[in-house]
Amino acid sequence: MSGMWGSNLKLSIFGESHGKGIGVVIDGLPAGLEIDFDLIDREMRRRAPGKNKLSTQRKETDSYDVISGYFNNRTTGTPLCAVIYNRDSESKDYHRIKNLLRPSHADYTGYIKYEGFNDYRGGGHFSGRLTAPLVFAGSIAKQILEKKNIIIGSHILSIGNIQDECFDLVNIEAHTLEKLNIKDFPTINAEKGKEMAELIEKSRSEGDSVGGIIEAAIVNIQAGLGEPFFDSLESKLSQLIFSIPGVKGIEFGKGFEITRLKGSQANDQYYIENGEIKTYSNNNGGILGGITNGMPVVFRVAVKPTPSIGLKQKTVDIENMINTEMEIGGRHDPCIVPRAVPVVEAVSALAILDLLMEQEDIR
Repeated sequence: MSGMWGSNLKLSIFGESHGKGIGVVIDGLPAGLEIDFDLIDREMRRRAPGKNKLSTQRKETDSYDVISGYFNNRTTGTPLCAVIYNRDSESKDYHRIKNLLRPSHADYTGYIKYEGFNDYRGGGHFSGRLTAPLVFAGSIAKQILEKKNIIIGSHILSIGNIQDECFDLVNIEAHTLEKLNIKDFPTINAEKGKEMAELIEKSRSEGDSVGGIIEAAIVNIQAGLGEPFFDSLESKLSQLIFSIPGVKGIEFGKGFEITRLKGSQANDQYYIENGEIKTYSNNNGGILGGITNGMPVVFRVAVKPTPSIGLKQKTVDIENMINTEMEIGGRHDPCIVPRAVPVVEAVSALAILDLLMEQEDIR
Protein backbone atom coordinates (compact mmCIF):
# COMPACT_ATOMS: atom_id res chain seq x y z
CA MET A 1 0.00 0.00 0.00
CA SER A 2 1.32 3.43 -0.91
CA GLY A 3 0.00 4.87 2.37
CA MET A 4 2.52 2.93 4.49
CA TRP A 5 6.22 3.64 5.10
CA GLY A 6 9.11 2.70 7.35
CA SER A 7 11.38 -0.10 8.55
CA ASN A 8 11.80 0.51 12.28
CA LEU A 9 9.35 3.38 12.62
CA LYS A 10 6.27 2.53 10.57
CA LEU A 11 3.71 5.06 9.39
CA SER A 12 0.31 4.79 7.76
CA ILE A 13 -1.55 7.91 6.62
CA PHE A 14 -5.23 7.96 5.73
CA GLY A 15 -8.04 10.23 4.61
CA GLU A 16 -8.99 12.61 1.81
CA SER A 17 -8.93 16.38 1.45
CA HIS A 18 -12.71 16.78 1.65
CA GLY A 19 -13.54 13.63 3.61
CA LYS A 20 -14.47 13.57 7.28
CA GLY A 21 -10.87 13.64 8.38
CA ILE A 22 -7.25 12.69 7.82
CA GLY A 23 -4.73 11.06 10.12
CA VAL A 24 -1.74 8.91 10.84
CA VAL A 25 -0.90 5.70 12.67
CA ILE A 26 2.66 5.51 14.05
CA ASP A 27 3.99 2.08 14.96
CA GLY A 28 7.38 1.48 16.55
CA LEU A 29 7.55 4.21 19.17
CA PRO A 30 8.87 2.72 22.40
CA ALA A 31 6.79 2.78 25.57
CA GLY A 32 7.35 5.56 28.06
CA LEU A 33 8.05 8.54 25.78
CA GLU A 34 6.61 11.85 26.94
CA ILE A 35 5.38 13.95 24.03
CA ASP A 36 5.60 17.74 23.94
CA PHE A 37 2.24 18.66 22.41
CA ASP A 38 3.06 22.38 22.48
CA LEU A 39 5.88 21.66 20.03
CA ILE A 40 3.50 19.66 17.84
CA ASP A 41 0.97 22.51 17.91
CA ARG A 42 3.65 24.98 16.83
CA GLU A 43 4.69 22.80 13.90
CA MET A 44 1.08 22.22 12.86
CA ARG A 45 0.46 25.99 12.84
CA ARG A 46 3.45 26.49 10.55
CA ARG A 47 1.82 24.25 7.93
CA ALA A 48 -1.84 25.16 8.51
CA PRO A 49 -3.81 26.94 5.75
CA GLY A 50 -5.57 30.29 6.04
CA LYS A 51 -2.89 32.06 8.09
CA ASN A 52 -2.39 34.98 5.68
CA LYS A 53 -3.06 36.18 2.15
CA LEU A 54 -0.09 34.20 0.82
CA SER A 55 -1.89 30.88 1.38
CA THR A 56 -5.28 29.35 0.64
CA GLN A 57 -8.13 30.88 2.61
CA ARG A 58 -9.43 27.47 3.64
CA LYS A 59 -9.68 27.77 7.44
CA GLU A 60 -8.37 24.63 9.09
CA THR A 61 -6.85 24.77 12.57
CA ASP A 62 -5.32 21.32 12.08
CA SER A 63 -6.25 20.45 15.65
CA TYR A 64 -5.88 16.74 16.27
CA ASP A 65 -7.21 13.99 18.51
CA VAL A 66 -4.81 11.30 19.75
CA ILE A 67 -7.09 8.29 20.03
CA SER A 68 -4.64 5.50 20.88
CA GLY A 69 -1.11 4.74 21.98
CA TYR A 70 -0.82 7.47 24.65
CA PHE A 71 -1.88 7.05 28.27
CA ASN A 72 -0.99 8.89 31.49
CA ASN A 73 1.19 11.32 29.52
CA ARG A 74 3.39 8.58 28.04
CA THR A 75 3.45 6.44 24.92
CA THR A 76 2.18 2.94 25.60
CA GLY A 77 4.32 1.18 22.99
CA THR A 78 1.27 0.25 20.92
CA PRO A 79 0.40 2.08 17.67
CA LEU A 80 -0.21 5.79 18.23
CA CYS A 81 -3.09 7.13 16.13
CA ALA A 82 -4.01 10.79 15.59
CA VAL A 83 -7.02 12.09 13.65
CA ILE A 84 -7.38 15.59 12.19
CA TYR A 85 -10.98 16.40 11.30
CA ASN A 86 -11.71 18.49 8.20
CA ARG A 87 -13.87 21.44 9.23
CA ASP A 88 -13.82 23.86 6.30
CA SER A 89 -14.07 21.83 3.11
CA GLU A 90 -16.15 23.25 0.25
CA SER A 91 -16.85 20.55 -2.30
CA LYS A 92 -19.30 22.35 -4.56
CA ASP A 93 -16.51 23.65 -6.81
CA TYR A 94 -15.41 20.10 -7.57
CA HIS A 95 -18.82 18.72 -8.57
CA ARG A 96 -18.84 21.26 -11.40
CA ILE A 97 -15.52 20.06 -12.81
CA LYS A 98 -15.52 16.41 -11.75
CA ASN A 99 -15.17 15.18 -15.35
CA LEU A 100 -12.51 17.74 -16.31
CA LEU A 101 -8.89 16.78 -15.84
CA ARG A 102 -7.09 19.61 -14.04
CA PRO A 103 -3.70 20.16 -15.71
CA SER A 104 -0.69 19.02 -13.64
CA HIS A 105 -2.92 17.43 -10.97
CA ALA A 106 -3.31 13.72 -10.27
CA ASP A 107 -6.88 13.70 -11.66
CA TYR A 108 -6.03 11.67 -14.77
CA THR A 109 -3.52 9.31 -13.18
CA GLY A 110 -5.80 8.77 -10.16
CA TYR A 111 -8.77 8.10 -12.45
CA ILE A 112 -6.78 5.46 -14.34
CA LYS A 113 -5.23 3.91 -11.23
CA TYR A 114 -8.51 3.62 -9.30
CA GLU A 115 -10.85 3.14 -12.29
CA GLY A 116 -12.78 6.33 -11.55
CA PHE A 117 -13.70 5.41 -7.97
CA ASN A 118 -11.23 7.78 -6.31
CA ASP A 119 -12.46 10.80 -4.32
CA TYR A 120 -11.75 13.71 -6.67
CA ARG A 121 -12.76 16.52 -4.28
CA GLY A 122 -9.79 18.74 -3.53
CA GLY A 123 -7.47 16.11 -4.92
CA GLY A 124 -8.74 13.45 -2.52
CA HIS A 125 -5.92 11.32 -1.11
CA PHE A 126 -3.43 13.01 -3.47
CA SER A 127 -3.97 16.38 -1.78
CA GLY A 128 -1.36 18.39 0.08
CA ARG A 129 -3.87 18.26 2.94
CA LEU A 130 -2.38 14.83 3.70
CA THR A 131 0.87 16.51 4.72
CA ALA A 132 -0.77 17.58 8.00
CA PRO A 133 -0.53 14.07 9.52
CA LEU A 134 3.05 13.87 8.25
CA VAL A 135 3.85 17.03 10.20
CA PHE A 136 2.21 15.54 13.30
CA ALA A 137 4.34 12.40 13.05
CA GLY A 138 7.45 14.36 12.11
CA SER A 139 6.99 16.65 15.10
CA ILE A 140 7.27 13.66 17.42
CA ALA A 141 10.37 12.49 15.57
CA LYS A 142 11.80 16.00 15.70
CA GLN A 143 11.54 16.27 19.48
CA ILE A 144 13.10 12.84 19.97
CA LEU A 145 16.04 13.95 17.80
CA GLU A 146 16.33 17.28 19.61
CA LYS A 147 16.92 15.41 22.87
CA LYS A 148 19.98 13.97 21.13
CA ASN A 149 20.93 17.48 19.97
CA ILE A 150 20.12 16.68 16.32
CA ILE A 151 18.53 19.85 14.92
CA ILE A 152 16.67 20.17 11.62
CA GLY A 153 15.83 23.50 10.00
CA SER A 154 15.20 25.04 6.62
CA HIS A 155 14.49 28.25 4.78
CA ILE A 156 12.95 29.39 1.52
CA LEU A 157 15.94 29.59 -0.81
CA SER A 158 14.00 30.94 -3.77
CA ILE A 159 10.59 31.87 -5.11
CA GLY A 160 10.55 32.24 -8.87
CA ASN A 161 13.77 34.07 -9.78
CA ILE A 162 14.21 35.73 -6.37
CA GLN A 163 16.87 33.98 -4.30
CA ASP A 164 17.80 34.10 -0.62
CA GLU A 165 21.32 33.56 0.70
CA CYS A 166 22.47 29.93 0.81
CA PHE A 167 23.54 28.04 3.90
CA ASP A 168 27.27 27.83 4.50
CA LEU A 169 27.69 24.11 3.78
CA VAL A 170 30.46 23.74 6.38
CA ASN A 171 29.40 26.06 9.20
CA ILE A 172 25.71 25.87 10.11
CA GLU A 173 24.83 26.66 13.71
CA ALA A 174 21.89 24.99 15.45
CA HIS A 175 20.63 28.35 16.73
CA THR A 176 20.46 29.62 13.12
CA LEU A 177 18.10 26.78 12.24
CA GLU A 178 16.06 27.30 15.41
CA LYS A 179 15.61 31.01 14.60
CA LEU A 180 14.42 30.15 11.09
CA ASN A 181 11.92 27.66 12.51
CA ILE A 182 9.99 30.36 14.35
CA LYS A 183 9.73 32.75 11.39
CA ASP A 184 6.40 33.03 9.54
CA PHE A 185 8.27 33.43 6.25
CA PRO A 186 11.67 31.83 6.84
CA THR A 187 14.44 33.46 4.85
CA ILE A 188 17.98 34.36 5.88
CA ASN A 189 17.79 37.75 4.16
CA ALA A 190 14.63 39.55 5.30
CA GLU A 191 14.59 41.90 2.30
CA LYS A 192 14.64 38.98 -0.11
CA GLY A 193 11.77 37.48 1.87
CA LYS A 194 9.71 40.63 1.31
CA GLU A 195 10.41 40.49 -2.42
CA MET A 196 9.32 36.84 -2.50
CA ALA A 197 6.10 37.63 -0.65
CA GLU A 198 5.36 40.43 -3.12
CA LEU A 199 5.89 38.06 -6.05
CA ILE A 200 3.52 35.52 -4.52
CA GLU A 201 0.84 38.20 -4.01
CA LYS A 202 1.35 39.45 -7.58
CA SER A 203 0.87 35.92 -8.91
CA ARG A 204 -2.33 35.58 -6.86
CA SER A 205 -3.73 38.84 -8.26
CA GLU A 206 -3.03 37.58 -11.79
CA GLY A 207 -4.77 34.26 -11.12
CA ASP A 208 -1.46 32.46 -11.46
CA SER A 209 1.06 30.73 -9.18
CA VAL A 210 4.80 30.37 -8.55
CA GLY A 211 7.15 27.68 -7.28
CA GLY A 212 10.46 27.71 -5.48
CA ILE A 213 13.23 25.89 -3.65
CA ILE A 214 13.57 24.96 0.03
CA GLU A 215 17.04 24.49 1.50
CA ALA A 216 17.23 22.22 4.54
CA ALA A 217 19.99 21.28 6.96
CA ILE A 218 20.49 18.69 9.69
CA VAL A 219 23.26 19.44 12.21
CA ASN A 220 24.95 17.57 15.05
CA ILE A 221 24.31 14.26 13.33
CA GLN A 222 27.05 11.72 14.03
CA ALA A 223 29.09 9.91 11.42
CA GLY A 224 27.98 6.40 10.49
CA LEU A 225 24.22 6.79 10.02
CA GLY A 226 22.76 5.14 6.93
CA GLU A 227 23.41 2.08 4.78
CA PRO A 228 25.03 1.72 1.35
CA PHE A 229 22.82 1.44 -1.72
CA PHE A 230 19.12 0.84 -1.01
CA ASP A 231 18.93 2.24 2.53
CA SER A 232 21.35 5.11 2.01
CA LEU A 233 20.47 8.32 3.82
CA GLU A 234 19.89 9.98 0.44
CA SER A 235 17.51 7.16 -0.51
CA LYS A 236 15.53 7.41 2.74
CA LEU A 237 15.29 11.19 2.58
CA SER A 238 14.45 11.27 -1.12
CA GLN A 239 11.65 8.72 -0.78
CA LEU A 240 9.92 10.79 1.88
CA ILE A 241 10.66 14.15 0.25
CA PHE A 242 9.06 12.93 -2.98
CA SER A 243 6.01 11.90 -0.96
CA ILE A 244 5.27 15.61 -0.51
CA PRO A 245 2.85 16.70 -3.27
CA GLY A 246 4.41 19.20 -5.66
CA VAL A 247 8.05 18.18 -5.12
CA LYS A 248 9.91 17.72 -8.42
CA GLY A 249 13.55 17.46 -7.40
CA ILE A 250 16.14 17.09 -4.63
CA GLU A 251 19.90 17.65 -4.55
CA PHE A 252 22.50 17.15 -1.81
CA GLY A 253 25.46 19.39 -1.02
CA LYS A 254 26.55 21.13 -4.21
CA GLY A 255 24.04 18.98 -6.12
CA PHE A 256 24.07 19.42 -9.88
CA GLU A 257 26.59 22.23 -9.55
CA ILE A 258 29.25 19.68 -8.54
CA THR A 259 29.31 18.48 -12.16
CA ARG A 260 30.99 21.76 -13.14
CA LEU A 261 33.89 21.16 -10.75
CA LYS A 262 37.04 19.12 -11.22
CA GLY A 263 37.71 16.30 -8.79
CA SER A 264 40.37 18.40 -7.09
CA GLN A 265 37.72 21.06 -6.44
CA ALA A 266 34.83 18.75 -5.60
CA ASN A 267 36.59 16.46 -3.13
CA ASP A 268 35.99 17.19 0.55
CA GLN A 269 39.47 16.97 2.08
CA TYR A 270 39.90 15.87 5.70
CA TYR A 271 41.53 17.35 8.80
CA ILE A 272 41.47 16.71 12.55
CA GLU A 273 40.26 19.31 15.06
CA ASN A 274 39.98 18.61 18.79
CA GLY A 275 40.06 14.89 18.11
CA GLU A 276 37.26 15.02 15.52
CA ILE A 277 37.62 14.27 11.83
CA LYS A 278 36.10 17.01 9.68
CA THR A 279 36.26 18.21 6.08
CA TYR A 280 37.33 21.63 4.82
CA SER A 281 34.45 21.72 2.35
CA ASN A 282 31.09 19.94 2.31
CA ASN A 283 30.32 19.55 -1.37
CA ASN A 284 28.79 16.10 -0.78
CA GLY A 285 26.30 17.46 1.75
CA GLY A 286 27.47 15.43 4.72
CA ILE A 287 26.88 12.02 3.11
CA LEU A 288 29.38 9.62 1.53
CA GLY A 289 28.51 6.11 0.39
CA GLY A 290 24.99 6.71 1.67
CA ILE A 291 26.35 7.20 5.22
CA THR A 292 26.74 10.40 7.25
CA ASN A 293 30.31 11.67 7.71
CA GLY A 294 29.61 13.99 10.64
CA MET A 295 29.36 17.20 8.62
CA PRO A 296 26.01 19.01 8.29
CA VAL A 297 23.56 17.20 6.00
CA VAL A 298 22.38 19.81 3.52
CA PHE A 299 19.92 19.40 0.66
CA ARG A 300 17.57 21.45 -1.50
CA VAL A 301 14.03 20.60 -2.59
CA ALA A 302 12.37 21.92 -5.76
CA VAL A 303 8.63 22.62 -5.49
CA LYS A 304 6.58 23.27 -8.60
CA PRO A 305 4.07 26.15 -8.99
CA THR A 306 0.65 25.32 -7.56
CA PRO A 307 -1.24 23.68 -10.45
CA SER A 308 -4.60 25.12 -9.33
CA ILE A 309 -4.75 28.52 -11.01
CA GLY A 310 -7.55 30.86 -12.02
CA LEU A 311 -6.54 31.20 -15.67
CA LYS A 312 -8.28 29.41 -18.52
CA GLN A 313 -6.50 26.18 -19.50
CA LYS A 314 -6.96 23.47 -22.11
CA THR A 315 -8.05 20.06 -20.87
CA VAL A 316 -10.21 17.01 -21.57
CA ASP A 317 -13.72 16.02 -20.48
CA ILE A 318 -12.97 12.40 -19.60
CA GLU A 319 -16.62 11.32 -19.45
CA ASN A 320 -17.48 12.58 -22.93
CA MET A 321 -13.91 12.24 -24.30
CA ILE A 322 -13.83 15.70 -25.85
CA ASN A 323 -11.36 18.55 -25.78
CA THR A 324 -12.47 21.53 -23.74
CA GLU A 325 -11.27 24.40 -21.55
CA MET A 326 -11.64 25.11 -17.85
CA GLU A 327 -10.98 27.64 -15.12
CA ILE A 328 -10.33 26.30 -11.64
CA GLY A 329 -12.35 27.97 -8.89
CA GLY A 330 -12.13 27.46 -5.14
CA ARG A 331 -9.44 28.41 -2.65
CA HIS A 332 -5.84 27.63 -3.50
CA ASP A 333 -2.31 28.59 -2.50
CA PRO A 334 -0.65 30.89 -5.05
CA CYS A 335 2.59 29.28 -3.81
CA ILE A 336 2.85 26.13 -1.70
CA VAL A 337 6.53 26.61 -0.82
CA PRO A 338 6.06 28.45 2.53
CA ARG A 339 3.69 25.79 3.85
CA ALA A 340 5.93 22.99 2.54
CA VAL A 341 8.87 24.13 4.70
CA PRO A 342 7.72 22.38 7.93
CA VAL A 343 6.72 19.32 5.91
CA VAL A 344 10.25 18.96 4.54
CA GLU A 345 11.60 19.19 8.09
CA ALA A 346 9.02 16.71 9.40
CA VAL A 347 9.73 13.96 6.88
CA SER A 348 13.47 14.53 7.27
CA ALA A 349 13.10 13.88 11.00
CA LEU A 350 11.19 10.68 10.27
CA ALA A 351 13.91 9.42 7.92
CA ILE A 352 16.70 10.19 10.40
CA LEU A 353 14.82 8.62 13.31
CA ASP A 354 14.02 5.47 11.34
CA LEU A 355 17.74 4.94 10.63
CA LEU A 356 18.79 5.93 14.14
CA MET A 357 16.50 3.27 15.63
CA GLU A 358 18.62 0.61 13.92
CA GLN A 359 21.64 1.66 15.98
CA GLU A 360 20.37 2.69 19.40
CA ASP A 361 17.53 2.88 21.90
CA ILE A 362 15.76 6.18 21.19
CA ARG A 363 14.24 6.63 24.65
